Amino acid sequence: MRLLTHLRHVDLAVPDYDKQLDFYAGVWGLTKVAEDSGISFLAAEGSPEQYVVRLRKAEEKRLDLVSYGTASAADVDTLAERLLAQGVQLITRPGKVDTPGGGYGFRFFDVDGRTIEVSADVAVRRHRKIEEKESIPVKLSHVVLNSPDLNRTREWYERHLGFRLSDTLSSPHMGEVMHFMRISSQHHSMALAKGPHTSLHHISFEMRGIDEYMRGSGRVIRAGYRKIWGPGRHMAGDNTFTYFLDPHGNTVEYTTELEVLDEDTWHPHVYDFSRPEVTDQWGTANPMNEFVAKESFNDPDRGVFVAPPV
Repeated sequence: MRLLTHLRHVDLAVPDYDKQLDFYAGVWGLTKVAEDSGISFLAAEGSPEQYVVRLRKAEEKRLDLVSYGTASAADVDTLAERLLAQGVQLITRPGKVDTPGGGYGFRFFDVDGRTIEVSADVAVRRHRKIEEKESIPVKLSHVVLNSPDLNRTREWYERHLGFRLSDTLSSPHMGEVMHFMRISSQHHSMALAKGPHTSLHHISFEMRGIDEYMRGSGRVIRAGYRKIWGPGRHMAGDNTFTYFLDPHGNTVEYTTELEVLDEDTWHPHVYDFSRPEVTDQWGTANPMNEFVAKESFNDPDRGVFVAPPV
């Protein structure tokens, strides 16, 4: 039984906190809603979530956690009990969440040692409709995580958290390189990428439409931030993409029109990403090559817990 409903927020730790905050609350288009002694909470104006990115000042860059929502506090308790029975290591037991919007939740480690949070009863933030030509994120779209053991991680998320496979990218030379995973009719809330180490691959933010997506991409380019790949349109998920590096080398994406599928009839595809139309249907993006791919390997996330074999 699937208990997760949606992706809430992604939390990052960074050494140059001020530079990172200036990027996300400035050119990237998020809104700072709270800040306290080296921690800030950033919302997307079109999203009911209290915040979609949390930044924390730290000596070492790392992915602090990924947070998901459930429909009720009872579902939080059910999931915690299920994970405990399955031998998953909990960091905290279900209880009060002390971040903007409050709520009820708990934290645990995934198979790669990342911290995952699940919560319910978080207060809805007053949000608004994003207007035409307003090129700021509507909401958090999805997160992609690098894993050195792609299928072990996929199977863990399927078994313990109810994720389902939507599509896979593969190639004759490299085998499977990415799994797109869903917890709703949205094609993916998370994807898992084959990488040399555990790390964040990218965070994706949904824009209002094609025009707003292009305007936002242009604004970030004009501001001098490095564009890795795009603009283009993927085949898996059918969404648009432009990828940039934030000031600490994390990859961030503007996207729109991510596919909504019929879960009752959907069958996962295996796409050969060595075919250029798979990575970019439009043919407008710079070619995907090993140098582009390596940018999203990111730095090894040394802060993760070393999980025992599962």
